[in-house]
Amino acid sequence: MSGAGVHRGTGRAPCHHGELLQGVFRDATGRRCAGLVTLPMTGTGSRAEFTRRPGTPPEQLTVRPGDRTKAARAAALAVEECASRRREPPCGGELRITGDIPVGLGMGSSTSDVIAVVRAVADSYGVRLAPDTVARLAVRAELACDPLMLDARPVLFAQREGRVLEVLGPRLPPLVVVGCVLGGGAPVDTLALPVPAYDESDVRAFERLRTLLRRAVATGDAALLGQVASAGARRGQQLLCHPEFDTLTDIGRRLGALGVQIAHSGAVAGLLLDPTAPGLRDRIRGCVRALDSNGIPATRVFTTFPSVPTKEFPSGPAHRGGHRPARPDTPRRPARLPAL
Repeated sequence: MSGAGVHRGTGRAPCHHGELLQGVFRDATGRRCAGLVTLPMTGTGSRAEFTRRPGTPPEQLTVRPGDRTKAARAAALAVEECASRRREPPCGGELRITGDIPVGLGMGSSTSDVIAVVRAVADSYGVRLAPDTVARLAVRAELACDPLMLDARPVLFAQREGRVLEVLGPRLPPLVVVGCVLGGGAPVDTLALPVPAYDESDVRAFERLRTLLRRAVATGDAALLGQVASAGARRGQQLLCHPEFDTLTDIGRRLGALGVQIAHSGAVAGLLLDPTAPGLRDRIRGCVRALDSNGIPATRVFTTFPSVPTKEFPSGPAHRGGHRPARPDTPRRPARLPAL
């Protein structure tokens, strides 16, 4: 906070690298609900700064960039929530959002914006919002959200309801991920995707994968996690129909990957490698070369364990010119990650 009548707050949020598993599951009451398990990724995210103006009407809210409609809704909702907690009338203000998450690839760019905004508004009020409150506001702002308001613990998250169905364990098994983009990096309009019509056999299949994923996390079994991610990716492929998917899985088999993972609402994907396997560096290089020779842009290498920082490779035309399209909620041109 700074200045008389001016209260400024900041907020940050990370992104993810698509999903390890997504489908329909049963909650504790036995009710079906959509759920997902994301693959966390550090080093990339959104930042928001909110300056509130007490005494101004709440509709006097300016947002930069001006096309962040979901973030604008999140700001208005967060102002209403925090003002009520402080027993103050809602007010207007100025919101500025920056970030380096490619849009439309299924990395949670809109959720990251929304969460950073909610945290910035709360900071300007001196209010601390619990993760479940942040999730509730995020769902209201964008209809569905990723679990980026939580820590990096693997959770099965009901994205349309903003609640945790299950904490799968303390951390994912150690993995090295060789990231890439399918479809040339063209953004995917998630709202245009058909809603899958799952039947009871699908629910049973997803619940079996959930059980295996829980076991993989509990025992630190990276190979089992790779099998679950691959099975989930194959199911997601039935909806996304990426033409390079079979090539991606073939590269993984030839080079000893534990499995593949994809964004179930985007184009980002990854080969999952065992960090303890001999010749890891050569294996990573082999994956990158194989992807490149098959026209699949490799983007970055990162890990699921925090002791090794995310390694990005900011070179080539995919890096130049910035990451954010002009209209992030409905992108008009391909979104890209830094090329290797």
